[in-house]
Amino acid sequence: MLDFRGKVALVTGGTMGIGLETALAFGRRGAACALTYKWGTADEDEVRSRFAAAGAPAPLIVRADAADSEDTDALLAEIGRRHARVDVFVSNVSAALIINKLDDYSPRALFTSIEYSAWPLVEYTMRMKRTFGAYPRYVIGMSSTGPDAYSKGYDFMAASKAVMETLCRYLNYRLYDEGVRVNVVRSRNVRTLALSDTFGAEFEGFARRFVRDEHYIEAKEVADVVVALCSGWLDGVSGQTLTVDRGTTFFDNLMRLFNERGRLAL
Repeated sequence: MLDFRGKVALVTGGTMGIGLETALAFGRRGAACALTYKWGTADEDEVRSRFAAAGAPAPLIVRADAADSEDTDALLAEIGRRHARVDVFVSNVSAALIINKLDDYSPRALFTSIEYSAWPLVEYTMRMKRTFGAYPRYVIGMSSTGPDAYSKGYDFMAASKAVMETLCRYLNYRLYDEGVRVNVVRSRNVRTLALSDTFGAEFEGFARRFVRDEHYIEAKEVADVVVALCSGWLDGVSGQTLTVDRGTTFFDNLMRLFNERGRLAL
């Protein structure tokens, strides 16, 4: 069911956080993994040691800017020297200007966010067809809170994730007859470096006053959902955005705080 031996998984931004856990989830099940990172954002020796400790095949690690078409072509050429195709593509890279005030809005900043956080879902998929003569069987976009709930400073990131979630549905329609499954996995708060970089180091301590520890999702849980979507057992799920949150989105709200106000010392 979860045997990926002989399969190739490409995970952009795969050397840290959710991306790394996703790559490891495929690797420990036998997949040959290709990971990308931007300059200065990866410790390749540490990543390789994580794969070795997991009993996974050694990964191909390539520095590639997700919004640079030349880097994308070079990456796929490098993969092509080792493999005949890519079976799983996980579009995990995100980048956006943090918005502090309305004057921070600009078309250039918005378009750059879309270019990094939404468009690679389409661009990489199309270029794989040109490079290998076949689309990946599974295409997964990684989304986050923002499109459906307010997050501080997340204006353009949320907008770009909403674009990606929409493109997921339409890309799935365009590739339906090709047998490709396109989905998006949307996670809530995950304790990663990206969380503190985006919202500040003090955010987690502040949040403890109001939310359960279970509010935070482990990166491995998100990774396991991605693997399940690519296992073959969930091929009836396609063109969807799935939220990984243990159900807390439903009840982790003002009403819960009211119900538990005594023990929360509010």
